[in-house]
Amino acid sequence: MSELQSKPTEPAKRRGICFVLSAPSGAGKSTIANALRASQKNLSHSISVTTRPPRPGESDGVHYHFITQEQFEEQAKNGDLLEWATVFGKSYGTPKAPVEQQLAEGKDLIFDIDWQGQQQIKAALPNDVVSIFILPPSLEELQQRLINRASDHPNEINKRMDAALNEISHWKEFDYVIINNKLDLAIHEAESILSCERLKTKRQIFLKSFTDSFSR
Repeated sequence: MSELQSKPTEPAKRRGICFVLSAPSGAGKSTIANALRASQKNLSHSISVTTRPPRPGESDGVHYHFITQEQFEEQAKNGDLLEWATVFGKSYGTPKAPVEQQLAEGKDLIFDIDWQGQQQIKAALPNDVVSIFILPPSLEELQQRLINRASDHPNEINKRMDAALNEISHWKEFDYVIINNKLDLAIHEAESILSCERLKTKRQIFLKSFTDSFSR
């Protein structure tokens, strides 16, 4: 039997992931997304374009790319956006070119978008999307979270609750569902999903050349 031959191996390479989190407003998806960005290496936020004005503390090119409605419509018309939607009178979208570049470089991106955005991104990049829907523990808890975090008129809360019910009706369209009853557990579950998806055979594009080096 011949001795094992020592050969240099290639560094691990894989295609990146579009990690999509969707939920009704108040279910905690932004908190979970922020926690994942803080704890996970190689996970960055996809910077969206929006027509709404910056909120206090927000910076252009960091939190969003703030553009006019005319610019937004031009980007959508030219096919420069992976997904887009209008929410409460303001438009939001995901630029295509930077996402495709980062996926090719093996970088993972996290998206905090609604079910319609998830559908559009999955249609454009069917092999790259991993989607999670975040559910609240109950409608009563969701309504209380909305009341606690905003000074909206009761009619506005009712509108947001109606929108939440519509959002929740699409949970079956997602790869995974997490019930955000305990935030620490929900974050851990999301981290576990991301770790497993990174190890999927189809994403570890270096494996063929790596295993070919196992000659004797």
